[in-house]
Amino acid sequence: MHGLVNRAVECFVRDTYSADNWRAVAQAAALDSAEFEAMLRYPDAVTQKVLVALVAQVGLDQSTLLEDIGTYLVSHPNAEAVRRLLRFSGVSFLDFLHSLDDLPARARLAVPDLDMPSLELYDHGAHSFSLTVRHDVAGFGYVMMGILRTMADDYGALAILDLVDSTAGMEIIQIQLVEMTFTDGRSFALGAAKS
Repeated sequence: MHGLVNRAVECFVRDTYSADNWRAVAQAAALDSAEFEAMLRYPDAVTQKVLVALVAQVGLDQSTLLEDIGTYLVSHPNAEAVRRLLRFSGVSFLDFLHSLDDLPARARLAVPDLDMPSLELYDHGAHSFSLTVRHDVAGFGYVMMGILRTMADDYGALAILDLVDSTAGMEIIQIQLVEMTFTDGRSFALGAAKS
């Protein structure tokens, strides 16, 4: 697993639950170091041990935590770069959905060795879609659920999401876009905010 993925989990725990909780997770997972290096690769088993320890530490099921990580990646101030990358997908949530097929390639422009899940969007008409998420490691569908929910809110759209199928290497998310302009959404400008 790419270090960016593990580092994202680490930052999620620190920012959401506390540094003490992260230290407890790192200790329970028997990590060599309590900090992941973002540009290194780690065995997938390390990530799985961290997730198991996290479930035990905070008392939530893994699917809920993975969805919360997806939400964190596009809503927390410390992860603003991810939100900005995703918002360049278009001016509406519908544009964003139609750009999902290209997301892994765009992410690899920034990080060439990042192993992103394959994403395939199917348009069933009447604003009904399904997103197929393919990856060797199960759970990315739940991360995508968190990202999709948060991006719908970010664009001001009302969408109903449901993970309807989960098999080895593939998860399918059903998306019903109820209303494109339900609220104003969050502001977004092409230029980065100045500090």
